[in-house]
Amino acid sequence: MDTASHQVPLAVVGFDFALRVTDWNPRAEQSLGRTRADALGRDIAELLPASSGEATWRGLLAADEAAPMRTRLADGRTWEWLPAAARDREGRQVGVVCYGTDVTDKVAAERSTAIDQAALRGFLDHLPTSVTVFDRDGTLLLMDGKGLEPIGIKPGQLVGHNVFKLYGDNAASVEFIRRGLAGVPTPKTVLEEYGRSYECWHIPSPPGSEAALVGISIEVTESRQREKELLDKFELIERQQRVIRELSTPIIEVWEGIVALPIIGLMDSVRTAELTDNLLQAVGRMRARHAILDMTGIEVVDTATANHLIRMIRALRLLGAEGIITGIHPGIAQTIVTQGLDLRDIVVHATLRQALKYCIHAESATPAAPERRGA
Repeated sequence: MDTASHQVPLAVVGFDFALRVTDWNPRAEQSLGRTRADALGRDIAELLPASSGEATWRGLLAADEAAPMRTRLADGRTWEWLPAAARDREGRQVGVVCYGTDVTDKVAAERSTAIDQAALRGFLDHLPTSVTVFDRDGTLLLMDGKGLEPIGIKPGQLVGHNVFKLYGDNAASVEFIRRGLAGVPTPKTVLEEYGRSYECWHIPSPPGSEAALVGISIEVTESRQREKELLDKFELIERQQRVIRELSTPIIEVWEGIVALPIIGLMDSVRTAELTDNLLQAVGRMRARHAILDMTGIEVVDTATANHLIRMIRALRLLGAEGIITGIHPGIAQTIVTQGLDLRDIVVHATLRQALKYCIHAESATPAAPERRGA
């Protein structure tokens, strides 16, 4: 046993039934840091403590075909030992001889793989996701994840099937997968399948892997439904706000050729712009010659809004109508004066009644004009 062990390119350690070391070849000396003279006769368990769970050096003596056992050295390295029965010339077992290799890197890789698998398993088992892996022909190599439960597909059920045959009637899904297999960068895509909505991504497959494409899908049926409901509510609110704005600034034809616009509530630049557009359209549509802006319902406007109102009056003139302002609140009058806004060419009355009398008088004093024809 000693002569043969010197010719083996592995670390060879032998021991008898009393666990005393009987062999310790040169490779063991070089790799394990002990000389043959120092190791022979020592307790194998003392020199190389076992680190494979319940496996022990003594257990190797009793087993006919013992599995490899690992030991961890003081410097952190891990060695794996493949045991074989040591026999004398008469064929009787006299101990065990073990052939050892340094598997430190292998153990680290196994640990990393185990962590990756645990993370992936947690991802697949607890989130509404599914992971699919395809080869270059579109054949499923893996299909797994909690996201399969609602559609009644078990993990692995469709492995071996070609995706283009499975989803041939869904052009969007087929195109998405085809682009992924072709290596075409594709952003997140929402696909409809099995009556549900899924957000889907392409993930690069590991180099040298049999996999040509990895896909991740997350079911978003409920969230998209909530999003649609929320958008519908926003649209309803916008419609209601438009109605409220129209009701708060009604354009009323109070006399033939005379319209009135009672302004109520807070005025700002945005609302004033909408009001201008509505008034100009109404004047053009009704062919009004006078437009009364009654400001009795507002107490404060900023300088920009006051300027906008004056520009509105001047825009009316371009349509052949005269704008009249009524009901200016003292605070608004102070803003106009402080900012030096010019109202000399704008008709202003204290009340709507006075403005209406002015307009009726102006209408009666104006010769009847021939009816204007539309363009």
